[in-house]
Amino acid sequence: MRAGLKKGKPYLFLLPMLVFAVGFVYYPFLKTFLYSFSTVNVMGQIMEFAGLSNYAYLFSRREFGMALGNTLRLTALNVPTTLILTLCLARLLKNRLPLGPVYETMIAGTMAVSMGAASLIFKVLLNPTVGLLNAVLGLDIRWLQDRDTALYGILMLTVWMGIGFNFMLFLSAFRGIPKGVLDSARLDGANSAVIFFRMELPLIAPTVLYMVCNNTILALMTSGPILILTQGGPSRSTTTLIYLMYTAGYGSNNYSMAACVSVVTFGLTLLFAALSLRLEGKKVQYA
Repeated sequence: MRAGLKKGKPYLFLLPMLVFAVGFVYYPFLKTFLYSFSTVNVMGQIMEFAGLSNYAYLFSRREFGMALGNTLRLTALNVPTTLILTLCLARLLKNRLPLGPVYETMIAGTMAVSMGAASLIFKVLLNPTVGLLNAVLGLDIRWLQDRDTALYGILMLTVWMGIGFNFMLFLSAFRGIPKGVLDSARLDGANSAVIFFRMELPLIAPTVLYMVCNNTILALMTSGPILILTQGGPSRSTTTLIYLMYTAGYGSNNYSMAACVSVVTFGLTLLFAALSLRLEGKKVQYA
């Protein structure tokens, strides 16, 4: 009996986590999946099986195409912009400078700001009349009120919010590279560009891959800034898949459509994650 208890002890430690995972992750996902193939009333009760008709209805709607396009465009702009910006910042500050801790704290400080507070700050910064951005750059752009620029206003906010976390991970990765390896390369005549692209980037490739996956998922799930700043407008120019899911579920009580949008978003996220893992097997090497 003691041997049996000893073998079962690790599973007892896992039990609380499994209970929460089943209750708050797996069960809601299964229910959402069932909703997407069913007719659901306003009380959230499944009335009848609908098959693929919910998906056919969703794909035929113009607002879904716009939301999908906005989501993919925001992701395509957000991920490389955030990665390149934070890579450059981490590379510049990888050596411990006299005022380095001050700069690092300022850059990483975005992690301490909530999305709601940051959205309100950017609402003022991007104001067309009293906003600091237009005043400093001498522009006259209605950032969040014009359909041609509203998505770029959301992009600036999401990039700024992602700087702190990305910067800290990249800074740790750069400082984890053995100093002797880089010193040897310099003695062999390698310049800064060769060291960065041929040595540093390959050595921090696992961190880069993780950040690509993480930033892609976060960009696909963008909804907070849109809820606070634009409500999907103007003219649905900032409506993303998650915001469409929110309006369908909470705005129209169309739980079937909201579930379909959730499943499509999950499929997109899974696809990008699979592509990243495939890239990992070919390009990424772990020490």
